[in-house]
Amino acid sequence: MDMSLHRFTELFAQLGLASDEASIRGFIKAHAPLAPDFALAEAPFWSASQAAFLREEIGRDAEWAEVVDRLSLALRGASQCDWPAAGPIGL
Repeated sequence: MDMSLHRFTELFAQLGLASDEASIRGFIKAHAPLAPDFALAEAPFWSASQAAFLREEIGRDAEWAEVVDRLSLALRGASQCDWPAAGPIGL
């Protein structure tokens, strides 16, 4: 299994979403905060296929799990200064 660190830009592209910095920041701003007891994949703003991808990656601690976890934190209101030094969006 490839355990390389994926960036937000790659995750958003994988989800079929706009993956530039402004779009990612806008998505997070539009959908945060996500309640702490709400599973990321169950959020109403995902399509069925996006939710399935997120659920699968987290459930089997797969290749994308780390960046999916970082997205979950960002949507739960973690400040940008808490994001990894490489930046959550692939800067």
